[in-house]
Amino acid sequence: MTPGEHAPDPRGARSPAEFLARLRELKDWSGLTCRELSARAEARGDVLSRSTVANMLSRTTLPREELLTAFVRACGAGPAAPERWRSVRRELAGRRGDGAETPETATDTDPETGTAPETAREELPTLEDSPEASPEASPEGRPEAGPEDSPEDAPAAPHVWPVAPVDEPPDPGPGPGFRIRRLLVPLVAVAALLFAGVSVVAFLRDGHTGHPPRTPTAPAAGDVHIRVAGTDLCLGERRGTRTGQVHQVPCAAADVPLYALVERDGGRWRIASDHPDHGAGCSGIPSGGRVPDAPYEDSACGDPTRIEEFTLEPYGLPVRGYRIVPAGSATPGRCVTVVGDRTAAWSRLAQAPCAPDAAGQLFDFDRRN
Repeated sequence: MTPGEHAPDPRGARSPAEFLARLRELKDWSGLTCRELSARAEARGDVLSRSTVANMLSRTTLPREELLTAFVRACGAGPAAPERWRSVRRELAGRRGDGAETPETATDTDPETGTAPETAREELPTLEDSPEASPEASPEGRPEAGPEDSPEDAPAAPHVWPVAPVDEPPDPGPGPGFRIRRLLVPLVAVAALLFAGVSVVAFLRDGHTGHPPRTPTAPAAGDVHIRVAGTDLCLGERRGTRTGQVHQVPCAAADVPLYALVERDGGRWRIASDHPDHGAGCSGIPSGGRVPDAPYEDSACGDPTRIEEFTLEPYGLPVRGYRIVPAGSATPGRCVTVVGDRTAAWSRLAQAPCAPDAAGQLFDFDRRN
């Protein structure tokens, strides 16, 4: 909610599409996620699930009055706002009989899968164990020994006549090549120590004290831990909160929510989340990325006001990690970034300008078993 800025007014909407656009503006104005709107509605005694909000905002038909009322009240637009929105809705519904939801069309379904929210899940590829070869199988073509095979049946070895020993040439002793090799050994050792020292200094200057260098894991579809590159910190939420704000947390405790990469068209990726309390969702940036430092958060999938697809761009030669770049952000040139103290657990993530050194903006995608 922007201080001093009035809530969007539905009056002036001339079609269901314009009415829905004003509703999306109202959600942006509130600054609340689908999860927070659901919690506020519940506190008021209204029923408004987060999947219902996402479905309502992605439809092209007018929402039911009770749903509209709960949504407007949760956005905090003021006591007179619900009736104002209902009045405009009735006018549009009377003007176009096919522009309003009916009980048959009002079922809350996932906007992508078309299934009910409790069953809607992104189907992720899994690996099945391949059958192992039988230990009893013998190599093809090798005859198995039977009881009739015995040492007595084996042919006798041919007699070998003794051969006179051949005189070996005398040892010439260490020559010039030996002396050169003996000098090169300490030189190579000294060079290796110098290289190791330079590497350690560069590693410490990069801010990763205590963390051995790791080979970044490239993104691939499936279950992952998203690790902040060069650290033992991974992405996660603080359980018991409804904001969906993503933080960096110790990887050993990064199990809320569980993440998975889902490949989309055009080289884009969706970061799916599975929360033990709130169910399936997606990581994203609210308000289409229009707010320069908008939070990186988990919420229900399918909210058209959020950015829910990213490009995962490698950085450095050799690759040091991958940037998470919001696709189609209203403020281009932004990257998902650890803000505040980048060495501390529970520092939050938000979008920020992509830095030339990519500090706090590089991530690995470790496979999760």
